[in-house]
Amino acid sequence: MKIAMIGTGYVGLVSGVCFSDFGHEVVCVDKDPSKIRMLERGEVPIFEPGLAPLMAKNVDAGHLTFTMDLAQAIDGADAVFIAVGTPTRRGDGHADLTYVMAAAEEIARAAGDYVVIVTKSTVPVGTNRKVAEVVANANPKLDFDVASNPEFLREGAAIDDFMKPDRVVVGVQTDRAAKVMEDIYRPLYLRDFPIVITDLESAEIIKYAANAFLATKITFINEIAALCERVGADVKEVSKGIGMDGRIGNKFLHAGPGYGGSCFPKDTSALARIGQEHGQPMQITEAVIKVNEEVKRRMIAKLLDLCGDSFNGKRVGVLGVTFKPNTDDMRAAPSLTIVPALVGGGAKVRVSDPQGRREGEALLPGVEWVNDAYAAAKDADLLVVLTEWNEFRALDLKRIAKSMNTSRMADLRNIYTAKDAKEAGFEAYVSVGRV
Repeated sequence: MKIAMIGTGYVGLVSGVCFSDFGHEVVCVDKDPSKIRMLERGEVPIFEPGLAPLMAKNVDAGHLTFTMDLAQAIDGADAVFIAVGTPTRRGDGHADLTYVMAAAEEIARAAGDYVVIVTKSTVPVGTNRKVAEVVANANPKLDFDVASNPEFLREGAAIDDFMKPDRVVVGVQTDRAAKVMEDIYRPLYLRDFPIVITDLESAEIIKYAANAFLATKITFINEIAALCERVGADVKEVSKGIGMDGRIGNKFLHAGPGYGGSCFPKDTSALARIGQEHGQPMQITEAVIKVNEEVKRRMIAKLLDLCGDSFNGKRVGVLGVTFKPNTDDMRAAPSLTIVPALVGGGAKVRVSDPQGRREGEALLPGVEWVNDAYAAAKDADLLVVLTEWNEFRALDLKRIAKSMNTSRMADLRNIYTAKDAKEAGFEAYVSVGRV
């Protein structure tokens, strides 16, 4: 089948490459000429393990091409996927649909034959029906259907998530559209991965509900971690104990400095707004948003305590600034709250992150970037673990402690233990949810 993918951001590029690996003919479209030139050179504009070789393989096989010409991409396409950004709108917390609607109108004007217009972007309930209205108004003669096909890709594991999904969700209005979508995902269906065919509104809600639930699990264990610190319990043991319950599960129960990234902050905010607009407040989700911000502030208080209630003049090494490992994504990362608090308090901050510098240099002014953890720790008064990259999990703690001015560590990802730190010679060590 021929597929056009509008947008070569994280979702669009990963989805386009993976569809092409199914054997479909995929054309990825973007308005940014520099990005298209980069892709045509075989360069990937995002960091995602395994994406570059998979892209190269399918370009070489003739399954995957890149263009700025929307009409050329749509010509003869069975389906056109909209995978453009839906950033949080300033002022009201809702998803900004400007790019989605603009793409829908351009598709309508360029399309000639029957096509299924598929929204891959995360959008509020009712968006796909609005897309249908925009398309019909722009080209009343066009024969088309709309479909909702939300993504569930974890950054750092996106290819596996696409190729081995827990489920594929498709919202449609007609059997004809369902058949096209089933044919597109046939390689997964043949391997017994579940394809959920439902209505448009249910598909739209599934995406938001899933992300809000995961954000709730993270925030819940972070609140439990705060309680553990007060009563002398160990949140890692608590997480293990409750995670063994099949009704709860052990995923997303790792205490830390709060959730971030491109999805959870944006989608919880949008779901809260959807509830308000429909007279059904999402009170749990609203509480999750509030508590997640409080978690970040609590982390700053931990650091202040280690620094004698003042950051002024302190040297601080920071390990990791991306919102999670195996990505270069800095969006809503806890580091964007914590590091500016350090700098604003007068600290001299050194940062090491395997992939964070490209975005981080603009987002975190006033810090010094170094190549590894040992350089970040040298002569420091405090070392802060913010992102649990594998490179930081087996450091020579004795070497680090000896190189520091005052050997203090704030392990905000719980990758070490107080015993590890004490044996290495650290004079102070704090983590999250453990004493």
